Parts: sequence; C-alpha cells; structure tokens
Amino acid sequence: MKKKCALLFLNLVFIIASSFSFDWPQSEIQSDSFHTYFAQERGGLLSPSLIFSGSDEIKATDKGKVTVVLSEHEQEPDMFESTLGNAVIVAHNDNLLTVYANLSFEGQKERYSLSTVETGTSFGVCGLSGWQKGSSLLEFQVIDTKAKAYVNPRLLMPRFGEEPVLSITNVTAQNKKGADYDFNKTSRIPSGTYRIYMDRQNSSMHYKSLLLINGAIADTIKYDTLIEQKGKLCTDGKKPYTSKEIFPDNKKTLLGEITLPKGKNKITVIVSDILGKEKSLTYNIDSY
Repeated sequence: MKKKCALLFLNLVFIIASSFSFDWPQSEIQSDSFHTYFAQERGGLLSPSLIFSGSDEIKATDKGKVTVVLSEHEQEPDMFESTLGNAVIVAHNDNLLTVYANLSFEGQKERYSLSTVETGTSFGVCGLSGWQKGSSLLEFQVIDTKAKAYVNPRLLMPRFGEEPVLSITNVTAQNKKGADYDFNKTSRIPSGTYRIYMDRQNSSMHYKSLLLINGAIADTIKYDTLIEQKGKLCTDGKKPYTSKEIFPDNKKTLLGEITLPKGKNKITVIVSDILGKEKSLTYNIDSY
C-alpha cells in the first residue's frame, strides 16, 4: 500500500510539473544546495521564497509581462514582504506570478517597467537590496493569484541532482498541557491529543510529513503552497499551521497532530522529499 501511494504521489508531481513547468531563473544548481528552501523558518516566518545559492545572471522563467517593479526605497503592496528589496514581478498564464527579488537595478529600473518578456530574458544580477544579511542571492517566489497562495517553486522547476537526505531523529509527543514524551525512552503514555515533533533539519526542508495510527492517516502536512490567514503565513492543508507551530523552537519541527485512544497503538512517522522518496519510523505505544 505504501509503495502504491508513493507512486501515485510521484505521478501527481510529474503531472503538475509537466503542465506548468518553468525554466530555472538562474543556472541549475544541485537540488540539495539551495540556500533556503520553501517553507523553511526565516525571520520567524514560513519562507514563501526559494533562495538560490549562486550569483549567476537572473532570467525570466517563462514568457509573460512585467506588472510591477519594486524598489528597496519604495513602499510595497501588502501582499509582498518588505524584505524583497529591488524586485521584478512577472504575470504569466494560469494566474501565476513570478517574483525575482534582491536584484541590483544599477539605474535600469525603467528598463523593466511594463515590458513583455520571453523565457530567458535577463533581469541582471543580484544585489544587496533585500533581506539577505549581506548575501547577494536570488529570492524567487511563485504566486497563484486565483488561489491567493504562494506556490513551492520547485514543483514547477526541473530538478537537478540528488534531493537532500532525509532523517527522522528524536521523535517526541507533546500534550495540550505541554508535557513531553520521548518515543525513544517510553512506550507508555496517557491517551489524548498530542503534537508530534522531530529534530529540525536546518540545512534543508522535507516536502511532506505523514502520521498514521494503526495504519490510518491521522494528519499530514505538505509544503506545496502557503496561504495567509489572519495576517500570518500558514500551511494549506487539513489544518493550517503557522511558523510558530511548525517551528516552536530552534530545535524541533512539527510533523502533525494525533489523538491517541486507550489501548495499544502503532504510530508511524513518515517524511518524504519532493520526489516521493520516504523515510519512516514506527513506534508501539501503550496508551492508558
């Protein structure tokens, strides 16, 4: 069953990528070497950006029309973070926008205003206009204006090289009173509702987490899109989770929420990358 689900998920990813594929906004880099991945914690927020690790020329990912040119010294629309600095925003078909931020205009801002671009049109190079803490790196976003959501750019871009290696370490459960239970140290805990955590991987971000109780899905968190609720970016799934919920401290990452009934329970934790490759652990827990 798990293999069939993985194949179905993989096929869905390829269907999405082939239907709405973008070229790379810079030269290809290894899939495991991005500076910051989509939905990683950044400045206390779930990052809606994919931040590259190179400093190559920045190019349009598809044909479209430049609709907005932002300057680091101008006030920006509410839907965009003030950390973008100099940025070019391009409207494409299928209600999608691409955002190229942290640019160096070098006096050429007017060149991009309301112009039509083709795939590969140059936007120059990166600057130090955005929130990059001194790094000259491209900040790239994809926005679905119809769904009012940030889209994980890697769903739409060709992938190059191996995905980051996934790991599941130090799985813990925390109840509503804040009591923690380490699944590596105890197999007997009270019944009730828990949030399940594992150690955070600071250099990368898994694409999906899945929790099962006795073979049935209890919760899943996917990082394909982020939406805004009450002024905060959240995951867009069965339950929206904010950055503070996903990353409650600098060590833990939320995998989801479960409700344990009394009796013997088998809890399975699964994380997967964007290609559907999974890592899993199972714990036998006696709940009283």
